[in-house]
Amino acid sequence: MFEAAVTGYFTALSLIMAIGAQNAFVLRQGIARQHVFWVALFCASSDMILISSGVAGFGALVTLTPWLPFMMAVFGAGFLLVYGGLRFMAAIKGDYALTLENRTVSLGKTIAIAAAFTWLNPHVYLDTLGLIGAVSTQFVPVNQKITFAVAASIASYSFFFSLGYGARLLAPVMQSARAWQVLDAIIGVVMWGLAVMLVLSVL
Repeated sequence: MFEAAVTGYFTALSLIMAIGAQNAFVLRQGIARQHVFWVALFCASSDMILISSGVAGFGALVTLTPWLPFMMAVFGAGFLLVYGGLRFMAAIKGDYALTLENRTVSLGKTIAIAAAFTWLNPHVYLDTLGLIGAVSTQFVPVNQKITFAVAASIASYSFFFSLGYGARLLAPVMQSARAWQVLDAIIGVVMWGLAVMLVLSVL
């Protein structure tokens, strides 16, 4: 049981910690102090659903639908290009009066963006349904599989809440429009870079 828990936790943590669009979004929300709890909860809960599905053996569905990775890559790349473009436009305009006043975007819109970053990302399916599901096969008894899945899910919750609330430590640095311009420019580069990688991965 202990081995299953340790393996599940660190397998999931090592995959989640990789720099990605979802992490960049959570980081930005954390710095802006906007809906941090709900964004972290949504991202972690989504991971829990996918991790549980992968451990339960549903990763085989991906192999039964060979068109799915391509479609997800196209939609995911399109979304990343649009969002990255918006961040570049924001950086160019440099109008961060509302951000500096801590004017929040609606919770519904924020969660919709988080959902797109989570569920339109083909790599999340590879990581959760594929890799985590594959690692879990070494644990045969049901109680060990459950322990593995729970530990992997806890890793996701601990990471996203740590990222979201830990980002607040950067808030003192983000008190100028210039700092937000730099952050948005970096996020835009990350988004467009990931979009290119998604397209190349299915060509």
